[in-house]
Amino acid sequence: MANEAKNSGSTDAVVPAQSHGNIGSAVGTAVISPDAVENPGLPPHRKRVTDIDPKREKRAERTVYTLFYLSIVGSIGAVLAYMFFPIESGELWQVRLHTLFVGLGMTLALLAIGIGAVHWGKAIMADHESIDERHPVPSSPEVRAEAAEVFTVADEESGFSRRTLVRNSLIGALIAFPIPGIALLRGLAPQDQDPVVLLKHTMWEEGTRLARDLGGAAVGAPIRAADVTIGSVFHVVPENLDQATHVLDEKAKAIVLLIRLDPEDLTEPEDRKDWSYNGIVAYSKVCTHVGCPVALNEQHTHHLLCPCHQSQFDVSDQAKVVFGPAKRPLPQPPITVDDEGYLVARSDFTEPVGPSYWERLK
Repeated sequence: MANEAKNSGSTDAVVPAQSHGNIGSAVGTAVISPDAVENPGLPPHRKRVTDIDPKREKRAERTVYTLFYLSIVGSIGAVLAYMFFPIESGELWQVRLHTLFVGLGMTLALLAIGIGAVHWGKAIMADHESIDERHPVPSSPEVRAEAAEVFTVADEESGFSRRTLVRNSLIGALIAFPIPGIALLRGLAPQDQDPVVLLKHTMWEEGTRLARDLGGAAVGAPIRAADVTIGSVFHVVPENLDQATHVLDEKAKAIVLLIRLDPEDLTEPEDRKDWSYNGIVAYSKVCTHVGCPVALNEQHTHHLLCPCHQSQFDVSDQAKVVFGPAKRPLPQPPITVDDEGYLVARSDFTEPVGPSYWERLK
């Protein structure tokens, strides 16, 4: 009776588990359900409005090639903005307008290509479900022939060869899009000057006072040596920077960091002992890797850190590279004080500032 009661409680198949095997083997019974969930298959295909209405399909096609033409307009507009909004004068408002209109043109060029391509795929290309079975590699000649046929079918379904306006406008947009970038390459350096000479000579010259950098084209008060305490850092520009014809260009080359250390912590060769003043040293703020601003100072280690690619320079030892991709130390302008106690430059930089690749061929 007890066995009958046990067997009358379920209709599922019961498979006894191995109870005398190795330690860790299954204990009890495994129940196999007779009503397992079946594969529901794919849902019924739902046609798009462009599959049903030829007018909507034509409208979608016009939308796609219009977007591609807008991309061409954006690319041409970026080039025109580069030409008609120059930044050679260095005026901040001109830089803003140049950046605004060049950026808007390139944004329109790329965004219109992206939206047009997505709309093409969602509204015009063939819409049906398919299952792609995996095959062992290498494929047989028959499979490779089938793969080639897939491209032919894809071309027919997408209408790439048949819809000439869509295809030609896309090709034109892709050709036009890189043009603004090519035009902008011209502005990396003047064509009529040697970049090494251009970056080696800045507004620093003998007697030029070191002044605080207030941001943009603003210049603060000159700095007294007595105001620079040990561990402090000053962002410095030439006092006469606001008199330059191209303020931002000159500032980009001449900006330096002023730091004071304990004179006993400085390691200076004999020919550079007079380049600092009572532990106060100045180094170019432009990283020698790709030109990012070096502005993070670790007071305890005397390291300057470039936030872009983590190059580190040892301020106490001629700003030599101690870590990162930079290949040469930060250029150092020699400094001293004038009769009134203000820090002044003794000369210009003795080497080009900025990335090292400007002088690789020199």
